[in-house]
Amino acid sequence: MADDTLDQIREKFSHDRFATEACGCRVDEARAGHAVCSLDLTPKHINEKGVPMGGAIFTLADFAIAVASNLGRVPTFSVSCSIEFLSVAKGHRLIATADVDRAGHTLGFYTAVVTDELGTLVAKMTSVGYGR
Repeated sequence: MADDTLDQIREKFSHDRFATEACGCRVDEARAGHAVCSLDLTPKHINEKGVPMGGAIFTLADFAIAVASNLGRVPTFSVSCSIEFLSVAKGHRLIATADVDRAGHTLGFYTAVVTDELGTLVAKMTSVGYGR
């Protein structure tokens, strides 16, 4: 899967239906250990305060980490993750950039940074994935 085209990667991850169909996440860039995913904010992503819901931000960050951690490796499953919400998005599009911090024999450590298209730092997620 390390040599898959972006279209092939998008097809594979389209089966993550909650992220892709329910939330609208898409893969913009991907290779082993790295992914950029995004979603266009719509009324379904907005909470009662009129700002993007934390669950939508979490889903995008988690999806980006899933893409980064499952290319060029054995299937990897998240065993723990933590997110810090840093600012309210000011734009209309969220972008999550995920990178591997360390990929060991069975555990991988990943970080995803979520911004909007204006460059506002919205959230940071760290995750530990297990694969064998």
